[in-house]
This record gives sequence, structure tokens and C-alpha cells, in this order.
Amino acid sequence: MRAELLCDGYGLIEGPVWDPTRGLIFSDVVHGGVYCLDDQRNVTTVFEHRRGIGGMALHERGGLIVSGRNIAFKSFVGGDTVTVFDHDPENGRVGFNDITTDSVGRIYAGSLGSSPVFDDGLEPRAGDLYLIDIDGSARIVAPDVMLTNGLGFSPDGRTLYHSDSRRNAVFCYQVEDDGSLGEKTRFVEPQRGLPDGLVVSEDGAVWVALADGGHGVAVYGADGVEQGFVEIATPMCTSVCFGGEDRKDLYVVSGSEGTGSERGGGIYHLRTEVAGLPVATARVALNNAGG
Repeated sequence: MRAELLCDGYGLIEGPVWDPTRGLIFSDVVHGGVYCLDDQRNVTTVFEHRRGIGGMALHERGGLIVSGRNIAFKSFVGGDTVTVFDHDPENGRVGFNDITTDSVGRIYAGSLGSSPVFDDGLEPRAGDLYLIDIDGSARIVAPDVMLTNGLGFSPDGRTLYHSDSRRNAVFCYQVEDDGSLGEKTRFVEPQRGLPDGLVVSEDGAVWVALADGGHGVAVYGADGVEQGFVEIATPMCTSVCFGGEDRKDLYVVSGSEGTGSERGGGIYHLRTEVAGLPVATARVALNNAGG
């Protein structure tokens, strides 16, 4: 399967999230800003200034939870940015990358021990996977993630999939009712590229964007067996998102690496036979910054 290019001209696209009232929302990590692609292929600016956003989620208060140097809320109607969970460089938490939400509206956010994009002078260091609860409190639910990336739940919500790019593996955890995670087990090791963003479809398949020359998205059954591949023209495939009214529009995003241009990242589209699982809106409190 080969996806169609919808638009390009970006440095490093990340964090795609589907907003039923707006369209596909995405960030440019390198050049900054959050943008929206509508069904007429028009791109508008949602937020102008922030760089480094690797993950996003809709929030019930009418805005976005965004990652970067911290986990924060930005309203669609403007106003001050609200820090939900801050970075802590002295204790090895320099920022955050991909995030997702569970059916309750809690946020799972992977921290970074060093930046994979911006030169912070640090050797690659492991981060942790955090759970931000409804009351705004945060706790580590899984340690020792070398380069945290895609996160997604199985259809029953009992398994959490999590990409660790530097270990070239997608891991999985059993999920408890309180959001705690069980033992980490290895789900798949892609045979090309490195695992980046991921989503899960209604049939339980895991769709994994393959960065670093992966040229697309590998589709794995719940048993870890590869079922298919969605090819894109750009080698640096960074993330993936289902959208559209029936959630059968697959959007694949990419970065510039390997294109010969600083703005070679683009957005690709493919209609699929299976629908993607809906991703719940975040419901975490906005008046209690985690520490």
C-alpha cells in the first residue's frame, strides 16, 4: 500500500491528533508551531510559537495538551499556557515526547533523559513513563525508556503499547484499573527503520511509524506478526493517526531527514478498510501542576 502526499514543507512533523471539528492537528518540532489540515487540504496555524512538541491530545476544556520541555495545556481561544507537569533537569527529566490518553482521560507521557532533536550537550540517557492522573498528580509507571515514542492502547484498554526507538522495539504492558502498569514485555522489533509513533485499530492491529529510513508504517497483529506495510516517499516516517468521520482515514507524517531539504517533511493519506480506535479526550485537572 502506498499513501498519497497531501502537503509538505515542514521540518519534523510530530504529534498528529484528529479533531472532529477541525481536522488533523500536527506540530513542527524543529521550526515550531501547531497547525491544522482540513478536509480541503488547507493548512491553518493553531499556535505559532512553541517548538519541540512531540505529542498532543485534545482536552475537555477546549484546547490541547502538548509535550515538549513540559506537559502543558494551550486553549484554542488563547490565554496563558497552563503547565500540567513540569520538567526537572536536575533529576534527569529534561522534557517529554509522545503522549496518549486512556478511556478515563488520564495522560501517559514519556519523559526524555536527553533531547533526541536539540543539542543539549548530554549523552543519550533513559527517561521514564509517567501517568498524570485526573487530579493532576503524576507518578512513574514504567522506568528505563531510552527514547520514548509512540503510545497506544489495545481495544479492551488492558494492554499499553510503547515504542522505545533507541532499543528498536515496541514493548507492551498490562494495565491495571488504577492506571499502573505490569511487567514490560517485548512486542515487536521492526526489521527496517526504528519504531516511532503508533496507533491501534479496532481489530487490535498496531500501526507503527518507522523512522530513520523506514519509509512507512508497519502493521502488526496483536500476536506481533507483521500483516502489512504502508509506504511513503519520505524515509523519516515519524508518526501516524486515524481520522475522518469513520476513522478510516490514515494520516502518516514525516520529517526532513533523507529528503535533501530542511523542509522536506510532509503529511500522507490512505483510506483503510479497518477503523482506528478512538482516542479519549484528556480530563486531567488544570489547576495543579505536577512535580
